[in-house]
Amino acid sequence: MLPPHRLLSITSLLLILFYFNAGAQAQQTASSDSLAEKIQQAFKAADYTQVISLTEKAHTTSSLAQQARSAAFERRGEQAFFNGKMNNAIADFDSYIALNPSREPHHWQRGIAYYYAKQYLQGKSQFEVHQTVNSQDVENAVWHFLCAVRCPGAKIDDARKTFIPIDSDQRIPMKEIHALFAGSGSPEAVIAAAQSGSPDAPTLRNQLCYAHLYLGLYYEALGETQKSAKHIRLAATDYKMHHYMGKVAQVHAKLRGIE
Repeated sequence: MLPPHRLLSITSLLLILFYFNAGAQAQQTASSDSLAEKIQQAFKAADYTQVISLTEKAHTTSSLAQQARSAAFERRGEQAFFNGKMNNAIADFDSYIALNPSREPHHWQRGIAYYYAKQYLQGKSQFEVHQTVNSQDVENAVWHFLCAVRCPGAKIDDARKTFIPIDSDQRIPMKEIHALFAGSGSPEAVIAAAQSGSPDAPTLRNQLCYAHLYLGLYYEALGETQKSAKHIRLAATDYKMHHYMGKVAQVHAKLRGIE
């Protein structure tokens, strides 16, 4: 998927909390001063549960505390997802969205969590609404397909009938991945595209990570578990990447018992 939206970067949050702290000092409000320091330390320690606890009351009266709280839900949800705890991830993403309703259409991360939680109808809906704010992302079309094909009574042909058309995703090898899921491409074309153009080593590694991740997901949709495992293993190990979708490959391997 395209890079995940973050409400605030860690640096921005710490700066906000610094000014929150400074404002509290100016007002000589010792309790607020102490709260800001605690929130700041919790973020530094990536202890998002502590941030959520600390802002339980303050977020109703402070927009800064609310921003810290929503960011903590988002990041704790990501932590849960990467640990394979999908229900926990969805609950935290729901809490983030409750605090930021306008971000719901953007939240493809929750859609992927729905897929692994086997909540396929919800996942399908999430990717449909994401299409309204991100209309040229092949990955969104693919995840919509992956959820659609697992909805009650659905088949591959049914999912292809509602497959989202994409024509302007320039990332390699997204064009070939889209054709594969549409039924007009091939696995060989995906790998060939990922290796084309003499990319440097990091770029090639990244393109092959994406290629093998989506080949693994494609074969999973077809019910071909051995082929799926082969490609997921390559995406999660040989071509391991540390960005969100690279980690999705690793989570997939963990959940499916692929070593």
